[in-house]
Amino acid sequence: MTEVDQFSVPTERASARMDWLLECSACERSSDPQGLPTVCPDCGQPWLVCYPARRHPPEGRSLLGRRSTGEADTLSQRMWRYRRFLPLLPGEAPVSLGEGGTPLLELDRSARDLGLGKVWLKDESTNPSGSFKARGLAMAMTRAVAGGAESFVIPTAGNAGVALAVYAAKVGRPATVFAPTATPGTILAQIRAFGAELKLIDGHIGDCGRAARELSVRTGAFDLSTLREPYRIEGKKTLGLELAEQFGWTLPDAIIYPAGGGTGLIGMWRAFRELQTAGWLQGQFPRLFAVQSSGCAPVVRAVETGADRCEPWADPRTVASGLLVPNPLGGALMLRAIRETSGGAVAVSDSDLEHEASTTSRREGVDLSPEGGATFAAARQLRSSGHLSSEHRVILFNTGAGWLYRGGQ
Repeated sequence: MTEVDQFSVPTERASARMDWLLECSACERSSDPQGLPTVCPDCGQPWLVCYPARRHPPEGRSLLGRRSTGEADTLSQRMWRYRRFLPLLPGEAPVSLGEGGTPLLELDRSARDLGLGKVWLKDESTNPSGSFKARGLAMAMTRAVAGGAESFVIPTAGNAGVALAVYAAKVGRPATVFAPTATPGTILAQIRAFGAELKLIDGHIGDCGRAARELSVRTGAFDLSTLREPYRIEGKKTLGLELAEQFGWTLPDAIIYPAGGGTGLIGMWRAFRELQTAGWLQGQFPRLFAVQSSGCAPVVRAVETGADRCEPWADPRTVASGLLVPNPLGGALMLRAIRETSGGAVAVSDSDLEHEASTTSRREGVDLSPEGGATFAAARQLRSSGHLSSEHRVILFNTGAGWLYRGGQ
């Protein structure tokens, strides 16, 4: 095989043999990835994907995005340019609407306002469906369809439900979305617009998760809940791969990320580890900081108490619906990512995150979601506490479009 073949997409030589394995994130179990894997049957914790046979020589960086005959430009320029790091077969066409390739915006005025050396915003609102959830759902849908799934179900705090509706429409399969009644009306309207069956629950996403699992057992619909299948996290891994390439394979000092279910934070951590093993990254890992709402902060509490896993948060409340996850299944993985990178976790008030979203949108011309505003509030808090200084270069995240949170039913 030539070097180009190693990193491009063969269009005719498809193979049915998967060259990846599943390893439990908590115990010693490993598994073949055939079919429709869910969670580890021994301990109920998430599977992680590993690629024992894949190699990534340094010259492979220059071949990213090089197209094969017949490959669409959107695949070579978007998140699928990293297919050698993803669970795809040679020649396999992913389920795609053009995910990834999102802007990395340098915000000079915000850097001065926050008292930081440099600030960049990774703006995920430009993805299909309007949020970062498109990355994970595109990858999960690709593997689920290949594994034989005929219908889908998901619990959502908002954006994941829109993403499932979009990709289910793309593949022509039915989908059911369970969402809290308090979910912003525009998001609910988007879910309906793409044809998913929307079921509203008088509760939080944990209550929606229980309803989704019950429906999955009763009907056979495949459950695409966060970390209850192994491939959404692989799609989110492209956040880290993309940032590394956009920064020329030398990353800034810190990343501040709004963490609800946490797949993005975990995915970036895993991406950086894979790139470091391959020798593609120079310098140190960025410190990973999770930001949550003070009305629902199980990760922050676990960091502060030194716990190894999160405990459920009683009576969760926040206007940032993406942060309304009181008992994240990936809590232990988030804590590992934070501690291994010498990062941290910050809780911010709803009033602060809403204020930052509003003022930053006006100052920078970006459409920040409440979760995006939370990262600016967290940066201000970390600067005030001395965890970040005027020399630090920091990436903040806008995980979804602000317009999705505005408007009525």
